[in-house]
Amino acid sequence: MLRRTVNFFRGSVRLEVSGAFPERFLNLCAQNGVVFWAVEWQDEHCLRLTVTRSGARRAAPLAEKVMCTAVPARTSGVPFFLGRFRRRYALLAGLALSLLAVCVFSRFVLTVDVQGNQNVSTAEILTALRRQGLRPGVYGPGLDEQQIINETLLQLPELSWMSVNLYGTRAEVLVREAVPKPELVDETVLGDVVAESGGIITHMEVLEGEAARAEGDTVVAGEVLISGNVKLEGPKYGGGVDLGWQQVRAAGRIWARTWRTLTAEIPLQVQVKELTGEEQSRWSLIFLGQRLNFWGKSGISYEQYDKINTTWTARLPSGREMPLALSRETLREYTTAAAQVDRAAAEQLLRDRLAEALALQLGDGEAVRTDYTVRERNGVLEVTLLAECREEIGRFVPWEGVQPQ
Repeated sequence: MLRRTVNFFRGSVRLEVSGAFPERFLNLCAQNGVVFWAVEWQDEHCLRLTVTRSGARRAAPLAEKVMCTAVPARTSGVPFFLGRFRRRYALLAGLALSLLAVCVFSRFVLTVDVQGNQNVSTAEILTALRRQGLRPGVYGPGLDEQQIINETLLQLPELSWMSVNLYGTRAEVLVREAVPKPELVDETVLGDVVAESGGIITHMEVLEGEAARAEGDTVVAGEVLISGNVKLEGPKYGGGVDLGWQQVRAAGRIWARTWRTLTAEIPLQVQVKELTGEEQSRWSLIFLGQRLNFWGKSGISYEQYDKINTTWTARLPSGREMPLALSRETLREYTTAAAQVDRAAAEQLLRDRLAEALALQLGDGEAVRTDYTVRERNGVLEVTLLAECREEIGRFVPWEGVQPQ
């Protein structure tokens, strides 16, 4: 096995020797140190044998001495394989680049994969890693993974754990997101629950403090609903003993009927784009995060234009993205012209937007009844939403300074 491997790297030639005395050729090879093996007689005047690449050059003169001819029948080995590329410069360049890619590029990070994140975006994590030096094109053995992990976790407090693993040209980043700690109520901060907006109280749940209003009362914004000053009642038959007051942090939920008014407007005549048909494309190559533009320093001749970017990323058969992409930037010229807006569509758009804004303001509440009013004034369509709602209006307000008891 070892001899076969050595012969493969130094090359071997299968010779066909024919003539009057081929056996004398074997004697001459042995006398002159020409190594041969695998002798196979074809007939009395012809045989085949295998010699080394250097021995093949000496075999022809020796064969002539015994009135024989030595013709190469087959060649094998690395030297003959490389000799085929002697004048094929493109193949030689491809072979050199392949060896360079295997020996050199395999030590560089080409892709960075992030796994385990849900709330924190991948782009945000990749940006933080890039600041610490982990990006496509960086020399892998020169990275300090632990330092990268420590600095990235300091920049992203939303993450509680991170691991960076290098697998050849791929850097795998595993993360675990931090569990948000529950909001703690500071019981030492005292205060009242006041009305965030005006309305008619429909339901009250007093958890701490003393109710200052009752169900069915009408309140205005800022009015105290649950007081943090609690009067301590004495025993029923205690003779009217006054136990004083206790200050607490008022807490509770107060639901009420409220009314909200929201307004939105839109012009009925707008400027719209009209493409002129003129466009130009600008190409660029992105490799290892670096962009190479092919348009030089040429400017944009259009006054108004749309910009459309299309990127084609190289992928392996497995679907893994490579840090090589071709980008095309298309510039399309347009002009603007006045156009009339469809009144019905504009009104429906404003209605939908007002409904979304109301739902956002109510949160856990609900709209019991909604009415819309529409009017047009000076080319502007105005839609007003009048809503009767049921929502929680209580919010805690701490006291300022020391409250008297």
